[in-house]
Amino acid sequence: MKKVEHAVEAGIFNSRWALAPFFIGLICSIFVLLSGFARELWHLLTHFTTLSETDTILGILALVDMTLLANLLIIIIFSGYESFVSKLDISNHEDKPGWMGKVGFSTLKVKLISSIVAISGIDLLRTYMQLDNDSTISLEIVQWKLMIHGVFVISGLLFSVMDYLTSKSGNNH
Repeated sequence: MKKVEHAVEAGIFNSRWALAPFFIGLICSIFVLLSGFARELWHLLTHFTTLSETDTILGILALVDMTLLANLLIIIIFSGYESFVSKLDISNHEDKPGWMGKVGFSTLKVKLISSIVAISGIDLLRTYMQLDNDSTISLEIVQWKLMIHGVFVISGLLFSVMDYLTSKSGNNH
């Protein structure tokens, strides 16, 4: 019976590797995002003399938005892989980011919601800047975006408070 228990436990433990394809998929999505970034940058570079100030700012905000999303994906890939699959054996690598190996699941949740709030804020700013130029943006759309952004902000604050209280209680699981 002990052998069966050990085999089941080994199977459960090794099942964490089923997550590896998800992280590989996220890496592929960074390259998809990079192609969108390159297209937007190319558009800005080739049309900068004809773009209005608002269109230039909107283009730059789109680049910032994609950069934040790519950073978020990197954090999720590295910390998720290290938290749930296996440690990355790069401790002696000269380019190892300082946060690697220090971002646990709790910190990851706070970073995730912070990035979502930033991305939502940029989208809201883009919507605001397009109000004069785009008649398809209704007041109802703006209100929904404001409410959703507010929910993200409140969720981020609650996650931060929960993380703070958990760390103070000494229960870091």
